[in-house]
Amino acid sequence: MLPILNDYLDRLQALHADIRRAITGLPQAALDWSPGPEMNSLAVLAAHIAGSERYWIGDVAGGEPSGRDRAAEFQTKAADADSLLARLDAALAHSQTVLERLTLPELEEPRRMPPGSARGERVVTGAWALAHALEHVAIHVGHTQIVRQLWDQAHADK
Repeated sequence: MLPILNDYLDRLQALHADIRRAITGLPQAALDWSPGPEMNSLAVLAAHIAGSERYWIGDVAGGEPSGRDRAAEFQTKAADADSLLARLDAALAHSQTVLERLTLPELEEPRRMPPGSARGERVVTGAWALAHALEHVAIHVGHTQIVRQLWDQAHADK
């Protein structure tokens, strides 16, 4: 693996560890709880993190279509912590596989984002897709941490 991609994988693994800490040990009610209208539950955030990571690293940077159903990620309910963690682990394992085979020239190559993606059809480099994936995961890790804190505060006496 390229040294820069090894460093990238280290950061991605650290973010996954943060997600794991945010959802481990919570009851089902906590995973499906939303702190307010138009706000995502931990289950939705975990499903979306896994789906978006698989899309940006696998589909776009790696050129391996996943058949992602982005809208379904936001409908996730009644998924227990183990199944959410398995989903995240599968995304991370696939990301590692892609990162192990990518070359520097491939990072510079243009990649056409599939039609129907959230950002619309456009062309980005493999490197841009990787940078965006890490940024996107990190933002949502922060969301999971905040939702976990709000759950803990709202249910401290229960």
